[in-house]
Amino acid sequence: MKKILYLLLLVSIMTSCGEYNKILKSTDYEAKYEYAKNAFEKKKYTQAYTLLEELVTIFKGTDKAEESLYLLARSHYLNKDYETSGQYFTHYYTHYPKGQYTELARFYAGYGYYLNSPEAKLDQSGTYKAIDEMQRFLDYFPHSERAKEAQDVIFELQDKLVYKELLNSQLYYNLGNYMGNNYQSAVITAQNAIKEYPYSKYKEALSMIILKAKFQEASQSVYEKKADRFRDVIDEYYSFINDYPDGPNAKEAKDIFRVANKYVKE
Repeated sequence: MKKILYLLLLVSIMTSCGEYNKILKSTDYEAKYEYAKNAFEKKKYTQAYTLLEELVTIFKGTDKAEESLYLLARSHYLNKDYETSGQYFTHYYTHYPKGQYTELARFYAGYGYYLNSPEAKLDQSGTYKAIDEMQRFLDYFPHSERAKEAQDVIFELQDKLVYKELLNSQLYYNLGNYMGNNYQSAVITAQNAIKEYPYSKYKEALSMIILKAKFQEASQSVYEKKADRFRDVIDEYYSFINDYPDGPNAKEAKDIFRVANKYVKE
C-alpha cells in the first residue's frame, strides 16, 4: 500500500514539474499569468516569482503589470528573501504611488527589513533601513490598521540600536585604562544613546554605566583631580537615584556614593 502511495505521489510530482516546465517555455503569457497566480495561491513561491519576473516586463503599461509586480514582491517575501522583496516593494510603490497595493507594499517593505534585521552586535545598516521604511509607511498611512504594529516595530528596532550602544559602552568600561581613557569613551557613548533615545528601556543600564565609569575614572585619577571628579560622581549619583530610587542598581549606586562622599569631605 505504501509503495502505491509513493508511486502516486511521484507521478503527481513529475506531472506537476512537467506542467511547470511547459508553461515556463510557453509564449502564452495569459496562461503564464494564471499559472503564476495559481502557484502563488498554492505557496509555490519559487515558481511564482520565476514566472512573474518575466511577466512584469511583458505586461508593462497594463493593469496586469501592477498586480504582477506586487505578487512578485510578495512571493520573495513569503519565500523569506526579504532583501529582494524589499527592492520589489519599493519599485512597486515608487511606480504606483496610488496603486491598489501601495499601502501593503510600503508596510511589507519595512516589515521585511525588520525581519531581516541582524542581531545587535552586528552592523545595523539593515535596522536603520527598516526604521526608515516603517516611518515612511506611517507618514503616508498614519490611520492604517497596521499603524500600531508599525510603530511597535520602530520602537523595537530603536531599542536594538540602543542595546548595541549599551554593548559598546560596556566594552569601553571593561577596557578601563587599556591604551587610553576608555572610561570617558564609555560615558560619551552612553550619554549619546540616552540623548538620542531618551525613552529606551535600556536607559537605566546606560545611566549606571555612566555613574560607574565616572567613579572608576575618579578613583584612578591623580590626587589633585580626585576631589573634583568625585564631586562629578556625586552629581551623577543624585541624578541616577532620583530617576531609579528602587531600581536593581540602587544599592550599587549608593555604595559608590558613600565612597565618593568620603573623598569630597576630606
